[in-house]
Amino acid sequence: MLADVSRDLKGRGRVVAALAVTIIVALLVGQRAPQPRTPDDSQARIHPALNARLQAEGAPVKAWVFFADKGLASEREYAEAIQRLHETYDRRAIERRRLRRTAPGLFDRRDIPVADDHVQAVASTGAELHITSRWLNAVSAWVTGEQARAIAALPFVKSIEPVRRARRIEPPTPEGDGPAAPLGRGFYGAAEEQLEQINLIALHNDGATGEGVIIGILDTGFERTHEAFNHPDHPLEIVDEYDFIDNDDNTAEEPGDPDYQYWHGTLILGTLGAYMPNELVGAAYDASFILCKTEDTSGEYQGEEDNYVAGLEFIESLGGDVSTSSLSYHDWYTQDDYDGETAVTTIAVNAATENGMYCCTAASNQGHDNNPNTSHLGAPADAFQVLTCGAVESTGEIAGFSSDGPTADGRVKPEVLARGVSTHTVNPGDDDGYDTASGTSLSTPLVAGAVACIAQAQSTWTVDQLRDFLFFTADYYLANGTYDPLYIYGYGVIDAWGAVAQDCNHNGAFDDEDIDNGTSEDVNDNGIPDECECLADCADPPDGVVNTEDLLALLGDWGQSGTPRDINFDGIVNTSDLLILLGAWGPCPE
Repeated sequence: MLADVSRDLKGRGRVVAALAVTIIVALLVGQRAPQPRTPDDSQARIHPALNARLQAEGAPVKAWVFFADKGLASEREYAEAIQRLHETYDRRAIERRRLRRTAPGLFDRRDIPVADDHVQAVASTGAELHITSRWLNAVSAWVTGEQARAIAALPFVKSIEPVRRARRIEPPTPEGDGPAAPLGRGFYGAAEEQLEQINLIALHNDGATGEGVIIGILDTGFERTHEAFNHPDHPLEIVDEYDFIDNDDNTAEEPGDPDYQYWHGTLILGTLGAYMPNELVGAAYDASFILCKTEDTSGEYQGEEDNYVAGLEFIESLGGDVSTSSLSYHDWYTQDDYDGETAVTTIAVNAATENGMYCCTAASNQGHDNNPNTSHLGAPADAFQVLTCGAVESTGEIAGFSSDGPTADGRVKPEVLARGVSTHTVNPGDDDGYDTASGTSLSTPLVAGAVACIAQAQSTWTVDQLRDFLFFTADYYLANGTYDPLYIYGYGVIDAWGAVAQDCNHNGAFDDEDIDNGTSEDVNDNGIPDECECLADCADPPDGVVNTEDLLALLGDWGQSGTPRDINFDGIVNTSDLLILLGAWGPCPE
């Protein structure tokens, strides 16, 4: 048919013939042919903020180029591209999506790679490419005004916008911030108090220490020579790393880096992954890590959102379970833009959480007031399912620098709290030294560490289920039956063990709801589903003989941690817990 069309067009001129064939091919595959653009059309696709920045800086500016399609001509080609993802995507990432993804299917069009032809067309204008994002269907590139106009004229370009930048807002240094307090306070050392505050040690004692969970960190860089990252019996485990600033695979200090480029990221890594018993043990010390160097400390603006987006996609594509970050993007955004669906980093976080990744981000350090109609948030703290973290002191009082919400559309932010004043971590400049630091960027990895341990204990919880269990067991909610109406405390300081303990049968619902709706029985009316009260089979041991060996096997779990467990979650460790553990010889529900 196409050959017939071509023959009919002979003699009418090459340009007319080519245009006609293009239109007919487009109709045959069900898509509209790209329409020629006038200069006015092209200019309309360039964001005013980009024009302003180009004029102000008088030099190439980093811009997003958003594409209208993935370069595929039919629904069949899209289906085939998605099928290829099933065959080629990281198997661990697929398994996480299978367990926790809430969007339909395992993949969608966002996951299809950006069309190489589109990328090359942008590069052909002379623009210097930097980041390619499949979720946003975009590239970032350094462009001049002339290049921006040439790119806007390409028929598959939807829009061009500036890459927004972030300043790190440092909190005021509290009295006492500096070298860590004297150590030797038990296994956790200086970290004991901050982990106890979020009831994480109890969850560790139950065996959930982050083992088998992958945490991705988006930050400035990571120096890993500290002794707490190199314990001979427990070295830090790195799954992968990438420097999105310089496009190499080294996130540590490199020649040409600004002084202290690695400092902040190392503080965060120490809060999470340090392991030096009796001196400092991190919140998820058995987890593995993906390290993303996304923040450049060389200038006034420390982070660019394209690096953040690329880092988040990198973590997800490698099977990461949790991400943690601390930058807040305000550049060229207004508070009205923090509605959960406008800012680029917010859109990327929404994609990650829909894919079953638990994302934690700092609320920022811009302070708060008592007016629920004002907000000090930035992106991506407004993302729909991100855990936005504020900071408290060791007493549980809110830190003066901790930012408040709500979002532009009225949602609660921040939602959860942990210690962010004089938080204990490693000293990045001293390989056997320890230090304290402050900010919501320090409370956030504590929450992320707790989330990683919860993910180990409750691996099938969706992002929304985990959020609910954290919210409704946090201290402000338990004391008041609601969140803070001033949008400062959110739901309060988290209770990591309390969250896990409310779903003893691992079905993603609160135990009291299971009992109320008849999903679980509670014959002894103690608020615990009956199936959770017999941890051993209510029958003879497999060999048919009840003896000391069986008793020791059942007791093993109790003795392993050195601390008896509150198995029935009544706040008391006593004989009833032992009887439950000994289910085969204790009372079991009929």
